Order: sequence, then C-alpha cells, then structure tokens
Amino acid sequence: MMRVRFPVKGVTYHTAEESEAYRRSGSWIWSTLGEMLREAAHEKPDVTYIAADDGSLTFAQADALSESLAASLLEIGLEPGDRAIFQFGSVKEIVVALFGCFKASVIPVCTLPQYREIEIGQLTELSGAKAYFVQGDFSPAFDLAAFARRMVQEHAILTTLIVVRGQAKAGEYDFAELISRHSRADARAATRRADALPGDVALFQLSGGSTGVPKIIPRMHAEYLGSANSWSVRHGLGPDDVSLWALPLIHNAGMLLMLVPSLISRRKLVIQAKFDVDAFLRAIETHRVTYTGSIGPIAPRIIECPDIEAYDLSTVRRLFTIARAEAVQQKTGIECHHIYGITEGMLMSTSVGDRAEARFGTLGWPTGIDDEACVLKIGSEQPAAAAAGEPGELCFRGAHTLRAYFNAPVVTADSFTSNGFFRSGDLVRTVRIADRDHYIFEGRLKDNINRGGEKFGAEEVENVIVRHPSVNDVRVVAMPDPFFGEKACAFIIPKPGETVPSVAALGEFLQREGLAKFKLPERVEAIAEFPVTRVGKVDKQALRRMISDTLAREAASQSPKVA
Repeated sequence: MMRVRFPVKGVTYHTAEESEAYRRSGSWIWSTLGEMLREAAHEKPDVTYIAADDGSLTFAQADALSESLAASLLEIGLEPGDRAIFQFGSVKEIVVALFGCFKASVIPVCTLPQYREIEIGQLTELSGAKAYFVQGDFSPAFDLAAFARRMVQEHAILTTLIVVRGQAKAGEYDFAELISRHSRADARAATRRADALPGDVALFQLSGGSTGVPKIIPRMHAEYLGSANSWSVRHGLGPDDVSLWALPLIHNAGMLLMLVPSLISRRKLVIQAKFDVDAFLRAIETHRVTYTGSIGPIAPRIIECPDIEAYDLSTVRRLFTIARAEAVQQKTGIECHHIYGITEGMLMSTSVGDRAEARFGTLGWPTGIDDEACVLKIGSEQPAAAAAGEPGELCFRGAHTLRAYFNAPVVTADSFTSNGFFRSGDLVRTVRIADRDHYIFEGRLKDNINRGGEKFGAEEVENVIVRHPSVNDVRVVAMPDPFFGEKACAFIIPKPGETVPSVAALGEFLQREGLAKFKLPERVEAIAEFPVTRVGKVDKQALRRMISDTLAREAASQSPKVA
C-alpha cells in the first residue's frame, strides 16, 4: 500500500509497518484533509462549517472555494511539496487557504501574523518556503502586506506572494481572484494530479522551543486526522455540537481541537478574530455553543467577568483550559477540564463526567489509543515508571509523536531517548485515579515561556536584548501572570556607567530589531550578577523564584512596580 506520494527531503516518515499498524488500530484515519472536506461537502453541503465575525462558509462553499484555490496554485507554478508561509488571523479565508493548500499538496508553514523579521526570516530559510499568504487587513497599526513584500525582496526563495483581504500589486496574486477562477468541476479535474496520500505531509507546525532556532514539526494527513478524532472521542463530541474558538486558528491547538474535529463531525465552528470577553459570551448565546476552551487568557477573563449571570451559557456542555478549571466551573457552572497539548504530538485530557479531583487536579491521560506516556527520572538515561508522586520529565511516543524535526538531525537526536521517547521538557508526576494513571503538571525543565498559549524560547529573546548598547548581559525567565499564565521578565546586568532600559524603551528596541511583540519582556530587573548553581551555571530557577517572590510581595502590599 502506498503511503507517501510526494516525499519531502528533510522529513522523517513513519515506517510502512507503523503506518499499517496505526491504520488497523484506528489511531489514524486513512484519508487526507482535502478529501475529508470533499466528503463533508458531499454529505452535508448546506451545513455551516465556519461562522466568522464577518460571514460564514458552508461545507460546500469551503470545498468549492478551496478547490479553485488549489487549481490556481498549481496553475501559477506551485508544485506538490512546495511550502507556503502563512500570516493570517482567524478569519474565514484562512480555512479556504489551508484546504486549498492541502488539496494542492502545498505545505502551510503555520506562522503567526505577529511574527516579524527574525521569525519569518528564519522560518523562510529553514522551511524552504516558496509562497507567502498574507492578510492585508490584519491590523490598522501595522502594514502586514508591506512587511510581506519586504520579506519577499530579502529572501530570494520566496517567489509567490498571495494577498488576502487586501490589494495585490503587480507581480502578486489576489486571493479573491484565485478562489473564484475555476468552477468546482474544472478545479477538481486540475487538482487530481496533486492528490496526496494519507502518509504525506499536511502541514508544518512550529515548536515553541527553548532556543533561538525555530523547530519545524511535520504533521501528516492520516495521523493529524486521527489525533483530532481522538480528542473528539475523549470529549464526547458529535454532529450536534457547536464549537467556539477565539484564539489563533493556525495554532496546533486551534486546528487539532477545533477545526479538524468539526470537519470530521460535519458541524459548525465559530471563530473570532480576537478575544473580547463580551463578544465571546455573546457568541455562545447567538450560536448556541456547546463546546469551547482556552489555552490562553480566556479562562482568567471569564473568572473576572463581573456580570457573568447576564449571559445565557446554558447550552455549553464542556469547557477546557490549561489552568484554573475549578474556578471557571465555579463561575459558570460548566463542566471544566484541564488539558495538556504539545505540538510534537501528545494530547491529554480527562473524560466526560470524570470526577472533580481528576478534571481539576490533573491533565488526564493520553487521548490516542496507541500513544504511550511515561515519566523519566531526573538524571536517568532511560524512561522508567516513577513512583506515584515522584516528579520527572514527561516522555512519550506513539501514533501521533513526530519522528524527527524537519531538517534538524542534531536537535532531533537531543530530543529523544535511545528507545524512541520524545523528551517534552515538562515536569510531571503521576497519580492513580479510578485505576488509571493521571498526570499532574509540576513545571518545566526547558527554558521557555508560555504567554497565553504563545510559546517562545528565552534564549531567542536574550540573543536580541544583548545587542542593546546599555546591556552587558541578560537572562530572560518566565514570571507568573494571572491572565496570561506567564510573561517574560528580563534580568539585566548593565554596562559600566549605564542604566538598564525601561520596559518601554527595551520593547521599542527589540521591535526595531525584528522581534515579535508577544515575546517582549514585560518587566525589567537590574541585577549586579546572576545567581549560579554549584557547577557555575546561571541558576534560572533562582531567578524565577526571585521575580515570583517580588511579585508576591508587591501584591501583598498592593504597590506594583511601574517600570
């Protein structure tokens, strides 16, 4: 049985034996994302798939528009296996663009519209991207289309710029024209030569990572569909559900927990271009939403909402979050679950109706039937089952775990144990509940920051801060935040005779240097020297304790520091 039609150099694929085993077990859905949309359009043509702020798409509309786009992409010179940078917000056009690429076997590189020169430059060169989709009206404060044009000029590999919701210039392509160029039948005739197989790469997702080097994670059609389906099964989702997502749809979470499950079940997904608590709660009322979740600041905003009783949330059966599930349930009366997800392939959650101690106190257990998790004792070379309550590094392998980062053999070798378990860098412990091991999150071993679901490496930020003329040395750590979970704090040793820059001044400098805004430190602390461990390395755990203690003291005295 053929598994891969368009092999991509630099991608490590599952073996034939693995693929067949996962197909037979049901871990993988033996189809492609493009074909799944075609089938949904045939079965439920008039059912709304996407409801956005400014309009909606039925399955039939999404299918026809994406088919025309796929045919147009092939017509303008893109070939199966080519890569395309995506800089989109959560608008309905992103769904058409994604599925147009899936159908043409063009691989989306799932970046964010907040990325700037550093991130887009690195990802363009590393991925070998040839095309670039950009949303022209993403923000009135920043001309994203002009930025994309500059990136095309600076990176010769980028040859095809496609402008969405904006004016295309000479030599560029108008997205609206591409999606209306061909009839559904004519487009399908043209796209057959690009039909992927279930084992082909569907998209390039990105790792939050702990270093300044971006890591690309190839996700394949069959395994991605299977992972999304395992989530639906765990949370009891079906064709009568309506989901709501108010965070970036391009995120792995947005796609695996929302976009693809809604496709599989042939049901409505409501998307919002930005999160506003009133608009979010009103959408629940308007669309009779039954399922939603938060990997960012949504849960804290709901908890802080002063008039939550003014909204009709009675249709919502379930809400997931990465923190504060108990408080959200107390506020709303909705059954809430903590979850865990990592782009490298593991999803965990509790199940429908599980008792509160599991849903509030743990991350649950792996959703995939062929996904295996274990705890690596700190300092151990091989994964070993830790005793209940003993912290260690979460490791996993199985049907949905990446086999290797794209074109990164050294990083890949450092990320896996000798017997094939991926090392997550997350500190967990297990607890036995109802005859099943559940996982409790204890912290991180890797040096990264998770700001409202946007993960980035501290080293990447440090490498830019150190260019500042007043900075002698710097270390960036995560500090706790009640809404975003974490924010970046920069501990700076200034040069002799210099003072540390303010938060605002440092932010302006970093943005001029091309760093994305969400990575900017939101606190700056001057320090004469860094604490060190017994072996002489900078002790970042001590720095994290320092800023946490400082924030706690300030909260107790109600006198927050203003930089």
